[in-house]
Order: sequence, then structure tokens, then C-alpha cells
Amino acid sequence: MENTKIDSDTQANIHIESKINHFFNRFQIGTLLHRCGVRKRHGHSVRSLTEAIFSLPFTGKNFFRGIVVNEDNTFGKDAAYQMLRGTSFNWRRLLLCLGRRLFAIFNPLTNDDRESVLIIDDSTYDRSRSKWVELLSRVYDHSTGRFLKGFRMLTICWSDGVSCLPLDFSLLSSSDAKNRICENRKQLDKRCCAYQRRKEATTKATALLEPMVKRVLKTGIRAKYLLMDSWFTMPATVIALAQHINVIGMVKKSSKVYYTYDGKDLDVTAIYRRLKKRRGKAKILASTDILLKKAVPAKLVFVRDRRKKDWLVLLSTDTSLAEDEIVRIYGKRWDIEVFFKMAKQHLKLAKEIQCRDFDALIAHTSFVFMRHMFLSYQCRMETDDRSLGDLFYACCDEVRDISFMEALYRILTLVRDRAKQLGEHCEKTANALINTIIECALKCVNLSKNKVVLTTA
Repeated sequence: MENTKIDSDTQANIHIESKINHFFNRFQIGTLLHRCGVRKRHGHSVRSLTEAIFSLPFTGKNFFRGIVVNEDNTFGKDAAYQMLRGTSFNWRRLLLCLGRRLFAIFNPLTNDDRESVLIIDDSTYDRSRSKWVELLSRVYDHSTGRFLKGFRMLTICWSDGVSCLPLDFSLLSSSDAKNRICENRKQLDKRCCAYQRRKEATTKATALLEPMVKRVLKTGIRAKYLLMDSWFTMPATVIALAQHINVIGMVKKSSKVYYTYDGKDLDVTAIYRRLKKRRGKAKILASTDILLKKAVPAKLVFVRDRRKKDWLVLLSTDTSLAEDEIVRIYGKRWDIEVFFKMAKQHLKLAKEIQCRDFDALIAHTSFVFMRHMFLSYQCRMETDDRSLGDLFYACCDEVRDISFMEALYRILTLVRDRAKQLGEHCEKTANALINTIIECALKCVNLSKNKVVLTTA
């Protein structure tokens, strides 16, 4: 039994390795690594190192067991650490290039009436057991209401409601030096990627939103709306982002944030009190048009909160959208929450490797994002029949013909069964009638196919 289990595990690992190898070959990840500056002057190729680290969670190993003490590897641990700590490797460009290639595959599989969106949100990068991690700081966890040691991972994803692609991220330390436990340790050239990442880590998150959206749109990735949580949906931020893409976000109930309604500057609570609410158990209570900073038009939609006797409010810069459409589209923001859970619990974010170098944290987080892209690709290819291309439409036409003939046959079978009850003479007449109808139906189908062939010719 033990030998059988070992053989099955070996076969599973071989199957996973073939899937990963196909993914690397199809999207030419080795070439992308070279274009993004991830290179080695001597020793083993960068692709072999990348593929070994990439496959760790899929084979049930962590960095120590899979890289450091694994005697089956043809390279040593120093080569892997050297690649992770590289200061000139542009991991951000690698993610965007790979995301662009996956978008080119997913976008034709998305119906025209389904909106593709960009989603921005942040999550905690927990390093509570660490002391000497570079740029480690005290960050506030909104889910628990406590401070912890680590980073804030600001992330932007593309989603069409089926597949989610994490495209870019920024590991944020605290902009306040008092909250930073460790400072920068490396002396770096200001032109390299490592210096820019460290400078970005001590910048406020709201200042990074617009550059992040512009980088994604510049690659050619298209989306109709940008979805945000209430932590980012502030008038100044929305106005800056609305220049590039329509924004839909949850609005925070704050008495310090004002919107122009009916010529007056009011907060959302005061606006809600002045609106006429819908009666009964309506999910959408009210809606109205407003102005942001007295210049940019927007629309507020007040929705009943199902968790408690309260209300929520959504903001959309696309004022032509219907109320229920705004609510429906904003529901796609949940895809990024699923991604965060997947990255932390299954793809070993912040758990697989315990590095103190900030560049290694950026590199490993990029690996986690690439793993999620790989899973999204495999799931879409194996579950979406439209990925078969022309074969899918040919099968649809064939199934449509078969289903029609089968339905006709079932109806006539019921007629024949009813005729049996009436007597032998009626049964023979019914059988003759059924055979005649089937022959005529088949002739009609053949004639229609011949007409199609002649028309296309």
C-alpha cells in the first residue's frame, strides 16, 4: 500500500510539473524574465530557478525543504537567494507583461454584455514574529481592529467575473517614521528598481492609486470600471482616477467628507435624510446625482444593509448606469477578497520563506501572484468550453440539431404509446405516420445544410 501511495504521489508531481512546464512555454516566461532584467551571468538558468520556486506549493514543499535541503536540485540555495535579492530585477514589469498575455486569452472568452473591471484593495502582510525585516512597521488590521507588525499589500486585479488576474502590487510600510520598526539597510543607486520600491513603500497608499491604474491601462489591458472599497473612495481620489476610468466604490459615512447636492455641500447622511425613500422591503432605498468638488458629476445609490438595520451607499462616476447595475457591478469586488484568501492560505504568501531583505519579499510576492495567474489559466482552460475555439461552436451546432431531433422523436414516441392503447390497427397507422415524419424531418435538415454550404461557397 505504501508503494502504491508513493507511485501515485510521483505521478501527481509529474502531472503538475508538465502543467507548469506548458504554462512557462506557452507564455514564454523565460523570455519575459530576460526582458525584465532577471538574468544570471553564470551558473544555472533563471528559468530553472524560477520554475523550482514557482512549483513549491503545488508539490507540498516550503522553501527550506524544496530548495535549501533538497539534494535533487541541480543548483544550490545561494543561487536561489541571489535571484530573490536582486536589486535590478523588475518584477512589476514581469507581472504586467504576463497579465497582458493572459488578458489576451481571457478577453475573447468574455461576453460583450459582461463588464470587465479593475479592483483595488489592500490587505495585511503579516510578519508578527519578525524583528529585523527591512522596513518592517506597525500596520492596522481592519478585520481584527488591532495593530500588527508587517506591511500593507496594495493590490490591483483585473476580473471579468470568472477569472481574476493580480496585475500589480506595492508592499507599503508606514509613511510615519515613528511606526517603522526597521529602516532601509542597503546603499542603492537611485535609478534601480530596488530604490524605487523602497521609496514607494513609505508613500501614502492614495498617492499610488493613479500611477498603478495608469501602468495597467498603458499595457493595453481594458476594463469598463474601477472598483474600490470605502477606504479609497474619497472625492479627491475619485476625481483623479475618473480621468482614466469610471469609478464605482463604497462611500464611508463620514461627517467630514462633503458632496454638492442641490447647490449645498452636505455629507452622505444629510443627503440621505433629504431623499424620499422607497417603501416596503426594497433593496435599493434611494438614489441621487451629486457633484464632487463642485465639478465632477457622480451618482449616489443608497442600499439596504442586510446584516443590520442600516444602509450603505455606493458612488458611481458613470451617471447613466441604472441603480441595480451599479450594485451588481460592485459585487465583482469580492473577487479580490477571494484572491487574498487564496494567496495567504494556499499559495504561501508570507509563510513559505522567512527573508529579511525587502527585495526578497517583493520577489516572493511576485511568485505568489504568478501562481494565482497559473491557477486562473488552468481553471479557465479546463472549465470554459469556449476555450476550444471553433470546435466549441461546431459542437454547439451539432448539439442543437441533435436536441431538436431527439425532442421530436420523444413526442412521436408518446403518440405511438398512446396509439397502442387504442388497438393494433391504430398502432400500425401510428408507426407508419412516425416513420414518414422522421424521413421528412431528416430531408429538411439535409436540405438546410446543403443551402448553407451553397451560400458559403
